Amino acid sequence: MNCVVDASVAAKWFFEEEHSDEALLLLDIGNELHTPDLLLIEFDSILCKRIRRDEISEKEGEIIRDAIRSVPVQSHPSGDLLDAAFYLANRTRRSIYDCIYLALAMLLDGRMVTADRRFYDGVQGGQAKKYLLWVGDLV
Repeated sequence: MNCVVDASVAAKWFFEEEHSDEALLLLDIGNELHTPDLLLIEFDSILCKRIRRDEISEKEGEIIRDAIRSVPVQSHPSGDLLDAAFYLANRTRRSIYDCIYLALAMLLDGRMVTADRRFYDGVQGGQAKKYLLWVGDLV
């Protein structure tokens, strides 16, 4: 399955959280993982927040930052997705950032896997719903 993973899911690969086990299932060999290049920026933001909150040390953050870059995920240029994401953001009233991931899932005829409940719930009424998958449903 073509899976587009967002930063909320990628974080679960490195931090023990609710649905971490399900997120780790995505790393199984049968899945083809994709993400917009935006993922690394969002992931760095997550790490910076955890460092500021003293949840991890700066050194741990650097180690995790290096580790995410070795995960076999195909990166796609966000710029190529902006027109579709702009349309989706206006239709769903969700952020352009989240809709970049959704636009990629639609382009690849795959599924965007997210652990962002607010985004997931906000998209449930439209056509884009079939391209969205809640991380907890991976079991």
